[in-house]
Amino acid sequence: MEVYINDVAAYLPNAPVDNDRIEEIVGRVHRTPSRIKKRILTNNGIEQRYYAIDPATGELTHTNAGLTAAAIRGLAPYPGFSPGAIQCLCCGTTTPDLIAPGHGLMVHGELGTPPCEVVSTAGICLSGIAAFKYAFMNVALGLSDNAVATGSELASSLIRSNFFEHLKADGANERLPVPFESEFLRWMISDAAGAAFLSRSAAQDRLSLRVDWVEHISYASRLETCMYAGGVKSEDGTVTGWRQLASLQEALDGNYLAIKQDAGLLNEQIVRVAVDWALAAVVAKRGLTAAEVDWFLPHYSSAYFREKLLAAMEALGFGIPSERWFTNLAWKGNTGSASIYVILEELFHSGRLRKGERLLCFIPESGRFSIAYMMLTVV
Repeated sequence: MEVYINDVAAYLPNAPVDNDRIEEIVGRVHRTPSRIKKRILTNNGIEQRYYAIDPATGELTHTNAGLTAAAIRGLAPYPGFSPGAIQCLCCGTTTPDLIAPGHGLMVHGELGTPPCEVVSTAGICLSGIAAFKYAFMNVALGLSDNAVATGSELASSLIRSNFFEHLKADGANERLPVPFESEFLRWMISDAAGAAFLSRSAAQDRLSLRVDWVEHISYASRLETCMYAGGVKSEDGTVTGWRQLASLQEALDGNYLAIKQDAGLLNEQIVRVAVDWALAAVVAKRGLTAAEVDWFLPHYSSAYFREKLLAAMEALGFGIPSERWFTNLAWKGNTGSASIYVILEELFHSGRLRKGERLLCFIPESGRFSIAYMMLTVV
């Protein structure tokens, strides 16, 4: 029942955008410079990112399905591979192009490949690893000889200035600033797609990654919603969705459709949930020690959390020295469900991996606090 990753590919659209040019690309809401951009960027440590936006026109250059298909076409698990050989396609995203049909089906249509099993996984950052786990299980059970899993985000479609230009006070001419819970994310998220090819055989002419296990844990029953879209959160923690309203106009006026982050709740809970709850549970279940981990691949949304994460892991007795951490947040951005693929792709093709090394991947989601850990072995 062994399963191997034979290749990983990533696709980041257009030229990289540095911090000085962000507002040129995503736009200034009401033509007003952001007052919090500099503070958010200082904290998150992101120096450049990629957007599927034409800098000259402000129009989107890709669909999410198009980004995902481009990543899949970049896979080369064996000589002569083409996407037409895929038997099971599993696609996760936060930002599908349509409400329905599922994102995976749109990707399959974009690829134009022969009929195969297709699965779409929803959510936020964990939608990509959920797609991966389905692909892994499908191959492990012998239901297919191979599978491709993807994570992708077209986050720029939700953070461009024209998404907020309509905000006015009670229909009056007074223009309202972007609410902090949405403004915060304008400087945090960006676009990318990643793909992994899984099969029951390791590559004969190069390294592969054996998938040892994937742990996927939700704490939604313990904590309230933290990152969300399509609704508004009340002071008591409940969320009202846009379809509960009397009209779409009410949803627009109330900023219901925008993506939002309860930054205070995120800061209070994410490290505790990720380490004290989830990592502690995984360590106990798997009998895992930090000494077994050669590479730690953390997907955190902001460098602000790095030292807090390290300190919590050390307090748990699971301290992994910083030199064994690998992340590319600073130069490839926070790409949500694509992030772990983008991180893994760079390390996999870096020439730095050695046979026998073990990689512990960490994927948190603040949506309603769910966490995934994955162990891979280089073979």
